[in-house]
Amino acid sequence: MSASTSRFNLLSSPLARNLVCALLLSALAPACGAKSDETAPPATPGGSTPGATAATAQPTFTDPPTPPKATGNPLIGMKFFIDPENNALKKAKALQKTNPDVAKLLEERIGKQPTPVWVGDWNSNVRRKAEFTVDLAEKQGQVAVFIAYNVPGRDCGQHSAGGVKTAATYRQWIRDFAAGIGTHPAVVVVEPDALGLLEKEGCLTKAQQDERVFLIHDAIKVLRQNPKTVVYLDGGHSRWHPVETHARLLKMAGVEDANGFALNTSNYRAMDELLPFAKKLSQLLGGAHAVIDTSRNGAGPVGVEWCNPPNRKLGSYATTETADKSFIDAYLWLKVPGESDGACNGAPVAGAFWEKAAVELVSP
Repeated sequence: MSASTSRFNLLSSPLARNLVCALLLSALAPACGAKSDETAPPATPGGSTPGATAATAQPTFTDPPTPPKATGNPLIGMKFFIDPENNALKKAKALQKTNPDVAKLLEERIGKQPTPVWVGDWNSNVRRKAEFTVDLAEKQGQVAVFIAYNVPGRDCGQHSAGGVKTAATYRQWIRDFAAGIGTHPAVVVVEPDALGLLEKEGCLTKAQQDERVFLIHDAIKVLRQNPKTVVYLDGGHSRWHPVETHARLLKMAGVEDANGFALNTSNYRAMDELLPFAKKLSQLLGGAHAVIDTSRNGAGPVGVEWCNPPNRKLGSYATTETADKSFIDAYLWLKVPGESDGACNGAPVAGAFWEKAAVELVSP
Protein backbone atom coordinates (compact mmCIF):
# COMPACT_ATOMS: atom_id res chain seq x y z
CA MET A 1 0.00 0.00 0.00
CA SER A 2 1.46 3.34 -1.02
CA ALA A 3 1.80 6.27 1.33
CA SER A 4 -0.75 8.24 -0.74
CA THR A 5 -3.20 5.40 -0.53
CA SER A 6 -2.68 5.19 3.21
CA ARG A 7 -3.44 8.91 3.59
CA PHE A 8 -6.57 8.54 1.45
CA ASN A 9 -7.80 5.59 3.52
CA LEU A 10 -7.06 7.48 6.76
CA LEU A 11 -9.06 10.54 5.68
CA SER A 12 -11.82 8.24 4.45
CA SER A 13 -12.42 7.17 8.04
CA PRO A 14 -15.47 9.09 9.42
CA LEU A 15 -13.74 9.52 12.78
CA ALA A 16 -10.59 10.92 11.21
CA ARG A 17 -12.52 13.20 8.87
CA ASN A 18 -14.54 14.61 11.76
CA LEU A 19 -11.35 15.25 13.70
CA VAL A 20 -9.81 17.14 10.78
CA CYS A 21 -12.98 19.20 10.36
CA ALA A 22 -13.05 20.06 14.03
CA LEU A 23 -9.45 21.29 13.92
CA LEU A 24 -9.77 23.22 10.67
CA LEU A 25 -13.41 24.32 10.75
CA SER A 26 -12.74 28.02 10.50
CA ALA A 27 -10.66 27.58 7.36
CA LEU A 28 -12.34 24.58 5.74
CA ALA A 29 -15.97 24.90 6.83
CA PRO A 30 -17.49 24.73 3.32
CA ALA A 31 -15.43 21.64 2.47
CA CYS A 32 -16.55 19.97 5.68
CA GLY A 33 -20.19 20.29 4.75
CA ALA A 34 -20.97 23.52 6.68
CA LYS A 35 -23.54 25.75 4.99
CA SER A 36 -23.24 29.45 4.29
CA ASP A 37 -24.89 31.84 6.74
CA GLU A 38 -28.51 30.82 6.13
CA THR A 39 -29.60 32.02 9.55
CA ALA A 40 -28.64 35.67 8.98
CA PRO A 41 -31.56 38.08 9.41
CA PRO A 42 -33.12 39.65 6.31
CA ALA A 43 -31.18 42.69 5.19
CA THR A 44 -32.42 46.22 5.39
CA PRO A 45 -32.00 48.10 2.11
CA GLY A 46 -28.30 48.56 1.51
CA GLY A 47 -27.34 45.82 3.97
CA SER A 48 -26.23 42.23 3.41
CA THR A 49 -28.20 39.96 1.11
CA PRO A 50 -29.80 37.06 3.02
CA GLY A 51 -27.80 33.86 2.52
CA ALA A 52 -24.80 35.67 1.03
CA THR A 53 -21.33 34.28 1.68
CA ALA A 54 -18.54 36.41 3.05
CA ALA A 55 -17.18 36.86 -0.46
CA THR A 56 -20.39 38.45 -1.75
CA ALA A 57 -21.81 40.16 1.36
CA GLN A 58 -22.52 43.88 1.10
CA PRO A 59 -21.03 46.31 3.64
CA THR A 60 -22.89 46.59 6.90
CA PHE A 61 -23.82 49.94 8.41
CA THR A 62 -24.72 51.12 11.85
CA ASP A 63 -28.13 52.78 11.88
CA PRO A 64 -27.72 56.27 13.32
CA PRO A 65 -29.80 57.13 16.38
CA THR A 66 -32.84 59.32 15.97
CA PRO A 67 -31.74 62.96 16.19
CA PRO A 68 -33.40 65.38 18.62
CA LYS A 69 -36.60 67.05 17.49
CA ALA A 70 -35.84 70.25 15.60
CA THR A 71 -37.31 73.46 16.96
CA GLY A 72 -37.26 77.09 15.94
CA ASN A 73 -35.37 78.60 13.02
CA PRO A 74 -31.76 77.32 12.95
CA LEU A 75 -30.82 79.65 10.08
CA ILE A 76 -31.25 82.93 11.98
CA GLY A 77 -28.02 84.91 11.87
CA MET A 78 -26.33 82.74 9.24
CA LYS A 79 -24.37 84.29 6.41
CA PHE A 80 -24.68 81.88 3.52
CA PHE A 81 -21.69 80.80 1.44
CA ILE A 82 -20.61 82.77 -1.62
CA ASP A 83 -18.41 80.54 -3.75
CA PRO A 84 -15.52 82.66 -5.11
CA GLU A 85 -15.19 80.19 -8.01
CA ASN A 86 -18.85 80.04 -9.04
CA ASN A 87 -19.77 79.86 -12.71
CA ALA A 88 -21.37 83.31 -12.84
CA LEU A 89 -18.15 84.93 -11.64
CA LYS A 90 -16.14 82.94 -14.17
CA LYS A 91 -18.44 84.02 -16.98
CA ALA A 92 -18.37 87.64 -15.81
CA LYS A 93 -14.58 87.59 -15.87
CA ALA A 94 -14.59 86.18 -19.41
CA LEU A 95 -16.96 88.95 -20.58
CA GLN A 96 -15.21 91.90 -18.94
CA LYS A 97 -13.51 93.09 -22.12
CA THR A 98 -16.10 92.14 -24.74
CA ASN A 99 -19.30 92.98 -22.85
CA PRO A 100 -18.52 94.82 -19.58
CA ASP A 101 -22.16 95.79 -18.89
CA VAL A 102 -23.34 92.17 -18.93
CA ALA A 103 -20.25 91.12 -17.00
CA LYS A 104 -21.12 93.56 -14.24
CA LEU A 105 -24.72 92.37 -14.07
CA LEU A 106 -23.69 88.71 -13.83
CA GLU A 107 -21.06 89.48 -11.21
CA GLU A 108 -23.20 91.65 -8.97
CA ARG A 109 -26.60 89.99 -9.30
CA ILE A 110 -25.53 86.32 -9.36
CA GLY A 111 -21.80 85.86 -8.78
CA LYS A 112 -21.61 87.78 -5.52
CA GLN A 113 -24.76 86.18 -4.08
CA PRO A 114 -24.97 83.02 -1.94
CA THR A 115 -25.39 79.95 -4.14
CA PRO A 116 -25.55 76.25 -3.26
CA VAL A 117 -22.97 73.53 -3.80
CA TRP A 118 -24.51 70.46 -5.44
CA VAL A 119 -22.80 67.15 -4.66
CA GLY A 120 -23.38 63.89 -6.51
CA ASP A 121 -21.81 61.28 -8.75
CA TRP A 122 -19.70 63.91 -10.54
CA ASN A 123 -17.60 64.35 -7.37
CA SER A 124 -14.72 61.88 -7.37
CA ASN A 125 -14.31 62.37 -3.61
CA VAL A 126 -17.37 63.81 -1.87
CA ARG A 127 -15.68 63.88 1.52
CA ARG A 128 -12.87 66.04 0.18
CA LYS A 129 -15.34 68.31 -1.63
CA ALA A 130 -17.36 68.82 1.55
CA GLU A 131 -14.24 69.42 3.66
CA PHE A 132 -12.90 71.99 1.21
CA THR A 133 -16.23 73.81 1.01
CA VAL A 134 -16.96 74.06 4.73
CA ASP A 135 -13.38 75.11 5.45
CA LEU A 136 -13.56 77.86 2.84
CA ALA A 137 -16.97 78.98 4.06
CA GLU A 138 -15.69 79.17 7.63
CA LYS A 139 -12.72 81.31 6.56
CA GLN A 140 -15.20 83.70 4.96
CA GLY A 141 -17.44 83.74 8.04
CA GLN A 142 -20.19 81.94 6.12
CA VAL A 143 -22.17 78.68 6.12
CA ALA A 144 -22.25 76.41 3.09
CA VAL A 145 -25.56 75.27 1.58
CA PHE A 146 -25.32 71.84 -0.05
CA ILE A 147 -27.72 69.90 -2.26
CA ALA A 148 -27.28 66.12 -1.90
CA TYR A 149 -28.26 64.63 -5.28
CA ASN A 150 -27.05 61.07 -5.75
CA VAL A 151 -29.86 58.64 -4.91
CA PRO A 152 -30.07 55.47 -7.07
CA GLY A 153 -32.35 55.98 -10.06
CA ARG A 154 -32.03 59.77 -9.82
CA ASP A 155 -34.48 61.75 -12.00
CA CYS A 156 -36.07 58.61 -13.48
CA GLY A 157 -33.85 58.68 -16.56
CA GLN A 158 -34.64 62.29 -17.43
CA HIS A 159 -32.20 65.17 -18.02
CA SER A 160 -30.41 64.70 -14.68
CA ALA A 161 -30.40 60.90 -14.72
CA GLY A 162 -27.70 59.23 -12.68
CA GLY A 163 -26.95 58.61 -9.05
CA VAL A 164 -25.06 55.73 -7.52
CA LYS A 165 -25.97 52.20 -8.54
CA THR A 166 -26.74 50.50 -5.23
CA ALA A 167 -28.24 51.23 -1.85
CA ALA A 168 -25.02 50.20 -0.12
CA THR A 169 -23.02 52.64 -2.22
CA TYR A 170 -25.42 55.44 -1.36
CA ARG A 171 -25.26 54.69 2.36
CA GLN A 172 -21.48 54.87 2.22
CA TRP A 173 -21.58 58.02 0.07
CA ILE A 174 -23.83 59.89 2.49
CA ARG A 175 -21.58 58.88 5.38
CA ASP A 176 -18.53 60.11 3.50
CA PHE A 177 -20.33 63.39 2.78
CA ALA A 178 -21.28 63.80 6.44
CA ALA A 179 -17.70 63.03 7.49
CA GLY A 180 -16.50 65.79 5.17
CA ILE A 181 -18.79 68.31 6.85
CA GLY A 182 -17.55 67.05 10.20
CA THR A 183 -18.50 69.37 13.05
CA HIS A 184 -18.77 72.48 10.85
CA PRO A 185 -22.08 74.27 10.38
CA ALA A 186 -23.83 73.46 7.10
CA VAL A 187 -27.25 73.43 5.47
CA VAL A 188 -28.21 70.39 3.37
CA VAL A 189 -31.23 69.90 1.13
CA VAL A 190 -31.72 66.17 0.60
CA GLU A 191 -32.44 64.72 -2.83
CA PRO A 192 -34.50 67.09 -4.98
CA ASP A 193 -37.34 65.37 -6.87
CA ALA A 194 -36.66 61.98 -5.26
CA LEU A 195 -40.01 61.92 -3.47
CA GLY A 196 -41.94 63.77 -6.16
CA LEU A 197 -40.93 61.07 -8.65
CA LEU A 198 -41.18 58.19 -6.18
CA GLU A 199 -44.47 56.81 -7.48
CA LYS A 200 -44.15 57.94 -11.08
CA GLU A 201 -45.42 55.21 -13.39
CA GLY A 202 -42.59 53.24 -14.98
CA CYS A 203 -39.91 54.71 -12.74
CA LEU A 204 -39.35 52.47 -9.71
CA THR A 205 -40.59 49.08 -8.62
CA LYS A 206 -42.27 48.81 -5.23
CA ALA A 207 -39.07 47.36 -3.79
CA GLN A 208 -37.08 50.29 -5.22
CA GLN A 209 -39.58 52.76 -3.81
CA ASP A 210 -39.20 51.21 -0.36
CA GLU A 211 -35.44 51.29 -0.74
CA ARG A 212 -35.45 54.97 -1.70
CA VAL A 213 -37.61 55.93 1.27
CA PHE A 214 -35.27 54.01 3.57
CA LEU A 215 -32.18 55.65 2.07
CA ILE A 216 -33.57 59.17 2.39
CA HIS A 217 -34.52 58.65 6.02
CA ASP A 218 -31.12 57.14 6.70
CA ALA A 219 -29.44 60.16 5.05
CA ILE A 220 -31.39 62.59 7.22
CA LYS A 221 -30.36 60.82 10.41
CA VAL A 222 -26.73 60.47 9.34
CA LEU A 223 -26.42 64.16 8.48
CA ARG A 224 -28.14 65.32 11.66
CA GLN A 225 -25.67 63.49 13.88
CA ASN A 226 -23.74 66.74 13.58
CA PRO A 227 -25.85 69.21 15.62
CA LYS A 228 -24.64 72.02 13.36
CA THR A 229 -25.93 70.44 10.15
CA VAL A 230 -29.40 71.74 9.26
CA VAL A 231 -31.34 69.35 7.01
CA TYR A 232 -34.36 70.01 4.81
CA LEU A 233 -36.01 67.22 2.85
CA ASP A 234 -37.09 68.18 -0.65
CA GLY A 235 -40.87 68.32 -0.84
CA GLY A 236 -41.56 69.16 -4.49
CA HIS A 237 -43.57 72.23 -5.42
CA SER A 238 -47.06 73.65 -5.53
CA ARG A 239 -48.09 72.31 -8.96
CA TRP A 240 -46.76 68.79 -8.81
CA HIS A 241 -49.01 66.65 -6.61
CA PRO A 242 -51.86 67.60 -4.28
CA VAL A 243 -50.54 68.94 -1.00
CA GLU A 244 -51.84 65.86 0.82
CA THR A 245 -49.70 63.63 -1.42
CA HIS A 246 -46.57 65.65 -0.71
CA ALA A 247 -47.32 65.45 3.01
CA ARG A 248 -47.71 61.66 2.82
CA LEU A 249 -44.45 61.24 0.91
CA LEU A 250 -42.52 63.47 3.29
CA LYS A 251 -43.83 61.57 6.30
CA MET A 252 -42.88 58.24 4.69
CA ALA A 253 -39.30 59.44 4.24
CA GLY A 254 -38.83 60.68 7.80
CA VAL A 255 -39.27 64.43 7.55
CA GLU A 256 -39.95 64.46 11.29
CA ASP A 257 -36.24 63.79 11.83
CA ALA A 258 -35.18 66.67 9.57
CA ASN A 259 -35.32 70.37 10.32
CA GLY A 260 -38.11 70.70 7.79
CA PHE A 261 -38.81 70.55 4.06
CA ALA A 262 -37.74 72.46 0.96
CA LEU A 263 -40.05 73.68 -1.79
CA ASN A 264 -39.61 74.76 -5.42
CA THR A 265 -36.07 73.43 -5.80
CA SER A 266 -34.92 74.25 -9.35
CA ASN A 267 -38.42 75.36 -10.26
CA TYR A 268 -40.19 78.61 -11.11
CA ARG A 269 -43.42 78.63 -9.12
CA ALA A 270 -44.42 82.11 -7.93
CA MET A 271 -44.62 83.10 -4.28
CA ASP A 272 -48.36 83.83 -4.39
CA GLU A 273 -49.01 80.10 -4.83
CA LEU A 274 -45.99 78.76 -2.93
CA LEU A 275 -46.76 80.55 0.33
CA PRO A 276 -50.27 79.15 0.90
CA PHE A 277 -49.10 75.74 -0.30
CA ALA A 278 -46.19 75.81 2.15
CA LYS A 279 -48.49 76.79 5.00
CA LYS A 280 -50.93 73.98 4.31
CA LEU A 281 -48.10 71.46 3.95
CA SER A 282 -46.59 72.62 7.23
CA GLN A 283 -49.94 72.18 8.97
CA LEU A 284 -50.32 68.66 7.59
CA LEU A 285 -46.85 67.88 8.94
CA GLY A 286 -47.57 69.15 12.43
CA GLY A 287 -45.97 72.54 12.03
CA ALA A 288 -42.82 71.54 10.14
CA HIS A 289 -40.57 74.38 9.02
CA ALA A 290 -39.67 75.15 5.40
CA VAL A 291 -37.24 76.84 3.05
CA ILE A 292 -38.23 78.01 -0.42
CA ASP A 293 -36.07 78.19 -3.54
CA THR A 294 -36.39 81.72 -4.93
CA SER A 295 -33.48 81.54 -7.37
CA ARG A 296 -35.54 81.92 -10.54
CA ASN A 297 -39.16 82.61 -9.64
CA GLY A 298 -39.16 86.40 -9.90
CA ALA A 299 -41.43 86.33 -12.96
CA GLY A 300 -43.22 83.14 -12.03
CA PRO A 301 -43.52 80.10 -14.33
CA VAL A 302 -44.42 79.56 -17.96
CA GLY A 303 -47.35 77.21 -17.51
CA VAL A 304 -45.98 73.97 -16.11
CA GLU A 305 -42.70 74.10 -18.05
CA TRP A 306 -39.82 73.26 -15.71
CA CYS A 307 -36.99 72.82 -18.22
CA ASN A 308 -35.41 76.16 -19.14
CA PRO A 309 -38.53 78.25 -19.80
CA PRO A 310 -37.55 81.52 -21.50
CA ASN A 311 -37.41 85.03 -20.06
CA ARG A 312 -37.49 84.16 -16.35
CA LYS A 313 -36.20 86.48 -13.62
CA LEU A 314 -34.31 86.17 -10.36
CA GLY A 315 -36.41 85.91 -7.24
CA SER A 316 -35.64 87.13 -3.73
CA TYR A 317 -32.05 86.96 -2.60
CA ALA A 318 -31.18 84.56 0.21
CA THR A 319 -32.67 85.83 3.44
CA THR A 320 -34.29 84.74 6.69
CA GLU A 321 -36.66 87.72 6.46
CA THR A 322 -39.60 85.75 5.12
CA ALA A 323 -43.32 86.36 4.70
CA ASP A 324 -44.19 84.08 7.63
CA LYS A 325 -41.37 83.69 10.12
CA SER A 326 -43.42 81.30 12.22
CA PHE A 327 -42.47 78.41 9.92
CA ILE A 328 -40.61 79.66 6.80
CA ASP A 329 -36.97 79.68 7.87
CA ALA A 330 -35.48 81.24 4.74
CA TYR A 331 -35.67 81.97 1.07
CA LEU A 332 -32.59 80.35 -0.49
CA TRP A 333 -31.15 79.96 -3.95
CA LEU A 334 -31.15 76.17 -4.26
CA LYS A 335 -30.51 76.23 -7.98
CA VAL A 336 -27.54 78.23 -9.27
CA PRO A 337 -29.07 80.90 -11.54
CA GLY A 338 -27.80 80.49 -15.08
CA GLU A 339 -27.16 76.76 -14.84
CA SER A 340 -29.21 74.68 -17.27
CA ASP A 341 -32.08 72.40 -16.27
CA GLY A 342 -31.20 70.04 -19.11
CA ALA A 343 -30.72 69.79 -22.85
CA CYS A 344 -34.06 71.35 -23.74
CA ASN A 345 -35.31 74.63 -25.23
CA GLY A 346 -31.91 75.23 -26.80
CA ALA A 347 -29.94 74.81 -23.57
CA PRO A 348 -26.83 72.72 -22.86
CA VAL A 349 -26.83 69.67 -20.60
CA ALA A 350 -28.09 69.90 -17.03
CA GLY A 351 -25.80 71.86 -14.76
CA ALA A 352 -23.87 73.64 -17.50
CA PHE A 353 -23.78 77.43 -17.26
CA TRP A 354 -25.92 78.96 -20.01
CA GLU A 355 -25.13 82.58 -20.66
CA LYS A 356 -28.39 83.25 -22.50
CA ALA A 357 -30.53 82.20 -19.53
CA ALA A 358 -28.30 84.03 -17.07
CA VAL A 359 -28.58 87.26 -19.01
CA GLU A 360 -32.36 86.91 -19.14
CA LEU A 361 -32.47 86.37 -15.38
CA VAL A 362 -30.54 89.54 -14.59
CA SER A 363 -31.96 91.80 -17.29
CA PRO A 364 -34.44 94.54 -16.20
